[in-house]
Amino acid sequence: MQRYGKQIRVYGVWCMVYGVLLTLLTACEGTTFRSAVPTYPVRITVNTQLGPFVHFVPEATYDYLTVDRAGYHYHDYTQALSATDMIGYAGVLIYIDGSGQYNAFDLCCPHCLDPKHPVAVDGLYAVCPVCGEQYDLSFGLAVPTQHKSTEALRRYPVVNASGKLTITQ
Repeated sequence: MQRYGKQIRVYGVWCMVYGVLLTLLTACEGTTFRSAVPTYPVRITVNTQLGPFVHFVPEATYDYLTVDRAGYHYHDYTQALSATDMIGYAGVLIYIDGSGQYNAFDLCCPHCLDPKHPVAVDGLYAVCPVCGEQYDLSFGLAVPTQHKSTEALRRYPVVNASGKLTITQ
């Protein structure tokens, strides 16, 4: 009978160790993402309730606006940056994906790391003018399709509070 008691205790210890390891490994999921694109501050606010961005709404899937040193660009409209705006490394692309979600990405290609040549939107893709890599924007992931780059565009969090978009990092 003692023999079975020792086996049960050993089995119990192994189960506990396994449970702790599993908890530690799954607790870190999605909390850290490293990008080759340098970390620069981002602070952008877009009000979709009034003004020039009133049509930049989730119903307009696959629509986008960009923010760079020259200002906010939406279709044929350009608005100057305010004194408090910060635009990341090369600028910010705000994109409405196929499910109507707002997504924000740095305009710098993580393969080239050239902020002077930002990616440009061409339909469902952000295309790097230097290396030609295409990043698929349709699902809001900005993953590379040509396999020149090994990572997606740097993502920024978007908070939508009643039509007021805030992107900060």
